[in-house]
Amino acid sequence: MDRIAVFPGSFDPVTKGHESIIRRSLTLFDKIIIAVGENAGKQSYFTLDQRLGWLHELFENENKIEIGFYSGLTVDFCRAKDARFILRGLRTSADFEFERGIGQMNKLMVPDLETVFLLCEPEYASLSSSIVRDILRHGGDAGMFIPDGIQISSEIAK
Repeated sequence: MDRIAVFPGSFDPVTKGHESIIRRSLTLFDKIIIAVGENAGKQSYFTLDQRLGWLHELFENENKIEIGFYSGLTVDFCRAKDARFILRGLRTSADFEFERGIGQMNKLMVPDLETVFLLCEPEYASLSSSIVRDILRHGGDAGMFIPDGIQISSEIAK
């Protein structure tokens, strides 16, 4: 049975922290599905097409990576994709507490679905999509926080 992991998120926008977690987990799984989720509680800064395009561009040469979109419960998406793992990155103890609660609820709903946590690399501990959006919203240069080769600026936000 293949070790398929889903890495869910809004990726609004994708950051070097996201890229690091995904690339470092390639040795752990046979396939990683990067799942851009629709969060009813959030207004996206970038369009779905922009976010999916950046992820496709970033991982175009990785045959173990699939890019997808979903709405609804992550566990339902995992079942539809025959994934047995949810991959999550942790930056802080606050992230752990938040993700632990979600992981435990997911485990109650789907007992054979495991959540796997990877610690971020130290240089990305303060990096978040929210901070990148704020930099862009105020006309700053967020290039150092975005994966190499991906062009994101405040002018292309919707």
